[in-house]
Parts: sequence; structure tokens; C-alpha cells
Amino acid sequence: YKRAKNGIGYLAQEASVFRKLSVEDNIKAVLEMVGISKAEQAEKLETLLDEFGLQHIRKSRGDLLSGGERRRTEIARALAVSPKFILLDEPFAGVDPIAVEDIQGIIKKLKDKNIGILITDHNVHETLTITDRAYLLFEGNILKAGTAEELAADETVRRVYLGKNFELRK
Repeated sequence: YKRAKNGIGYLAQEASVFRKLSVEDNIKAVLEMVGISKAEQAEKLETLLDEFGLQHIRKSRGDLLSGGERRRTEIARALAVSPKFILLDEPFAGVDPIAVEDIQGIIKKLKDKNIGILITDHNVHETLTITDRAYLLFEGNILKAGTAEELAADETVRRVYLGKNFELRK
């Protein structure tokens, strides 16, 4: 709640969708805490359902969603508070390759809306493809900071994390 009040959205690594609630009720649960009118809540709900391609599953329960549908629902719910900044913890974990592409597209759209994004993820290719700047942490310290290209070209980064045969995808 405090995080939301401070303009920060959060997507947990573990499944955080309310399993017994429908997709729309998952989003409504957050909208009701935002402090906007019922009409504004309804409008924002429809916008989020449309934006994340959730209209066709709006009545589906959380425990019946695919990995990609669940992730899109969780991101929509995190955006219900209109954050200025969003933390995404392992957004590509447990989703199929098509859902990874969908999530990458969502992240690019968030960036276009000037929402700050911090991603922590072990899926290096998927993450570096969409980042402007990356930080590689090693033993609790920043080993290297820079663009994806700078990290991929760094010999120390290759030796301790990426591997010598790592190739950056674009």
C-alpha cells in the first residue's frame, strides 16, 4: 500500500494473482484502493483490460490462467495505481517464448509512457534486448554498468557470468 502511494508498482517473481478471483476482480481489488470514483475505476479497468489483451478472459479465475495471461494480469494490476516507477522481479520466469515477446512489448510500451522500470532477471538475452542500461551484480557489488553492448563486450563480465560464447540478440 505504501509503495503504491509513493508511485511505485511491483511485480513479484512468484505468482501473485489472486487465484480465486477473476482477472477483472484482480484488477478491481487494486483500483478500489486508489481513491478514485467508481466511474473512474470502471474506465481504468476497461483501459487496462484492453491494453493488456485481457478482455476475452476477464471472467476467468486466476488459477485457470496460462503463465503469460497471469503475468499480463499481474502487470495490469501493478499499473492500476498509475505508478511513476515499476519494479519487475523475474518478469520472464515461468512463461513460454510467445509470452516473453508479449511481456517485452509491454515493457517497451511502459518505457514509451515514461514509466521508470527496474528489472531483475536471470534471463539475460530477454532482458538485455529491451534495456537501455544494465547493471551486472556479482558477489553483492556492481561488476559492470552500461549498455547491453558494453556488458556483452566486457571480458570480465563474460568470464564470470555470460560465458565466452555469449552473443547478444537484437
